[in-house]
Amino acid sequence: MSIQLVTFDLDNTLWDVDSVIVKAESKMRDWMKTNVPESLKYYSQEFLPDLRQRTVTENPEKRFDLTFMRLEILFKVMQLCGQSDDKAKLNANRAFDIFFEARNQVDFFPGAIAMLEALQDKYIIYALTNGNADIEKTGLKKYMQGAISAADVSASKPSPKMFQRVSQITDVPPQNSVHIGDNLVDDIEGAANANFFSIWINLKAETLKPGNAKPSAIIENLSDIPAAIASLNQLGQV
Repeated sequence: MSIQLVTFDLDNTLWDVDSVIVKAESKMRDWMKTNVPESLKYYSQEFLPDLRQRTVTENPEKRFDLTFMRLEILFKVMQLCGQSDDKAKLNANRAFDIFFEARNQVDFFPGAIAMLEALQDKYIIYALTNGNADIEKTGLKKYMQGAISAADVSASKPSPKMFQRVSQITDVPPQNSVHIGDNLVDDIEGAANANFFSIWINLKAETLKPGNAKPSAIIENLSDIPAAIASLNQLGQV
């Protein structure tokens, strides 16, 4: 038995997401300031927490769909400006498009692309993400067969649903699958919940604490991933 399927988390595994979101938010706010300046009064810390809560309360089944959530909040913001529903929807979509384009302009961590190139001909590769990054817009489509998000399964990691879905799609059993990610709960515990092997991306050289889910392997540099996967096979763990 050997590894056939490799799944990757995206945000903070292949790039730093905080800097990406900050830039995307800034570009969206610039567009709003130029085109709908009155909207910034409501797209603020005074109003956003309540708007988020209202959106979740009104659409509980959509709480894992970050694209829907952001669009709906922007729609409510535009409505608060006194816009008709049609105009509010139009401007919400325009603002979101600015955000989403920038949200997918990522700076990959050192070694990420070379690592994916080394894996792409050996394994089936999928993204499993709680976020809404787009593998086509980020340039990952050439290395991956597909992606599954929390929105697709109405559940976020560490729920096993994303892992189960990719097993069904690829027809690769969990014992032949490894998930790679930075988060000890979402990724490592999530992989364990689905009986996947796991590799913890520990770029900050943190220490495992008692009670943490135990990964199958730990790496501190993305370039070490191909060898880590190979070692799972060589050690007879799969």
